[in-house]
Amino acid sequence: MDEIKLAKRAIHGNVHAYGELMERYKELLYRTAFAHVKQEALALDLVSETVVRGYEHVGKLREPKYFKTWLIRILLNTIADDYRKNKRVVSMETADMEWAAEAITQKDGSHANPESAVEEKLDLLAALEKLPEKQKSVIVLKYYDDLKISEIASVLELPEGTVKAYLHKAKETLRGLLKEDYIYG
Repeated sequence: MDEIKLAKRAIHGNVHAYGELMERYKELLYRTAFAHVKQEALALDLVSETVVRGYEHVGKLREPKYFKTWLIRILLNTIADDYRKNKRVVSMETADMEWAAEAITQKDGSHANPESAVEEKLDLLAALEKLPEKQKSVIVLKYYDDLKISEIASVLELPEGTVKAYLHKAKETLRGLLKEDYIYG
């Protein structure tokens, strides 16, 4: 069944339809949460909270075709609420170890040298942490979650031109940071 039909059913209170939608988007939600908080357990907690909040408010969703962007917006709000509530500071050591472990266990074959893949991911992670929050969110939504510019604009409630500007500036900053790491690192 397509997403719009499932979303319509979920809006009208069908628990099974909502569950099917959550099954489809659980990886997307986790990737987004992990990219922001860098801790597996916390990312899973935030996803769980998002699922609950979504279920509580799904009846208020007006346009079923925007279910995915609506859900991601709930996740980003949940992440922001958690930061405000707990004033979390992510330890880069912990984040680096979790990211490295994830990279090593992935057998995607894109790198002949697993240590090289880990090093690249750690460099990218460190560079992402240096970006302003809105630029980081745009990068995560675009490249980790594979959302279109229009979807990102909807999630972040920004004009598409602003999203494009954030994306351009973030990529420019990342290029500089990553080049700097290789020159001086």
